This record gives sequence, C-alpha cells and structure tokens, in this order.
Amino acid sequence: MKRIIAVANQKGGVGKTTTTINLAAALAEEGRRILVVDLDPQGNTTSGFGVEKSVDDITSYDVMLGSAKLFESLKKDVVYHVDLVPAGVDLAAVEIELADSEGVQMILKNALAGMKDAYDYIFIDCPPSLGLLTVNALAAADTVLVPIQCEFYALEGLSQLTHTISLVKGSLNPSLEIEGILFTMYDSRTKLSVQVVENVRENISDRIFNTIIPRNIRLAEAPSYGEPINLYEPRSSGAEAYRLLAREIIAAG
Repeated sequence: MKRIIAVANQKGGVGKTTTTINLAAALAEEGRRILVVDLDPQGNTTSGFGVEKSVDDITSYDVMLGSAKLFESLKKDVVYHVDLVPAGVDLAAVEIELADSEGVQMILKNALAGMKDAYDYIFIDCPPSLGLLTVNALAAADTVLVPIQCEFYALEGLSQLTHTISLVKGSLNPSLEIEGILFTMYDSRTKLSVQVVENVRENISDRIFNTIIPRNIRLAEAPSYGEPINLYEPRSSGAEAYRLLAREIIAAG
C-alpha cells in the first residue's frame, strides 16, 4: 500500500535521520520506489545520501515558500530507486517567512499531492521540534514512524509527540495514524536498554516494531561517506536490522 510516512520525534539524537536514510534504502533494495523529503534545516539526510549542498539548488525551502514545484527540486536516484528533495540551512527561516500566510499547515500536503502515485513510499524527515515544519509533515502524512532512543527519558519525549499527533489528527489530518514506534541505539549489554524497551511496551498501546536497531559503529560511520548502511557495510548488524524493518513495514502494508 502506497503511503507517506513522517519520521518524527521532537527529541534530537534519537535516530530519525539514520532511520529515514537506511529504511528508504532498504525498501529500495526490496524493489520499492522511494521519495525522501528532507524537512530538517540541518540537512543531514541530504548529506547522508552524499548530496553536496549548493546555493543554486532548489530545496524543500523553495517548495515550502511556493517559489518552486516539488518535482523541480528532485535529486533523482541518489541511491538506486530513491529520489530526494534536499534541504538547506535557509529552511530554518520558513516559520518566520510564512507566519502571516493562510493555510500554512497544508503547504507540504498540497505540494505532494501529485507525487504519491509515482512512489511506493514517501518519507519525510522532520526537524527535532514540534513547529510548523513538523506540523506540515504530520498534515501530509498517512502515518508517523517514531524512533526512540533506549535512554531514560524516552517516554517523556514520546508523550509530547503523541499529544501533537492527536491535535493534528483532530484539526488537520483525521486519518493520521502511528506507523510504529522504533527502538534505536539498543545495547543488549546494558540493563538500561533492556529496561527502556520493557517500560515502553508496558505503557504504550500503539504499535511497536519487532525490529530493534542496535547501537552500531558502522551505522554511525556511514553518513560521513554519504552512503546508506546497506551500501557502506551491507553485512553489518545495522544493515540487517534495517532490512528486517523494511520487510516488517511491507508486511504491515
């Protein structure tokens, strides 16, 4: 089933970008056609796919301002079967520049309207905040994938995001659902990781993925080489974990 998936958590450093890049590449490896929209002003998804940023590029900033159509911004086949809408630092100014605009929460949804049929999955990498960009992503998405790091404050960040999802569902996107909660940076050698997983499973009724992403040095290295993990180190535990996650998402569809 074709769908738009927002990868969101207002906490930074939980694996949103890592998940967006590597899940997209793993699904492409399974023969799916993927579009990734980098909506984070840090642009880490863009650089993680090996795309060099240029002031002449048309980016998600231009799409959000309405000065370019989304198809004009596409970087085609950044890896096999994956197209990218890149981001740049100017995206950080969008909330100020659009402050007085009408229908500002629906800009991305309208921009993606003509693109959905061309792809099996569209991923939106959200910034680590619950501002206008993330609201646009949630308004445009069919589902939300929530990565949470196996750390002490995991549930705290999750409750804030869940509240925002409820607000968006009530006012902008009634069909929005949770794709699933994904544990990242899991270290089976530590009691904390095990406890966090148990705690979340006991307290959250939303879908939790069976796949757990391990803490893996190869996953951390891959972005600096501009490659997803299945290309950088295809036999690593990180690569295999994202392949399992891709198959789980396909099966759930």
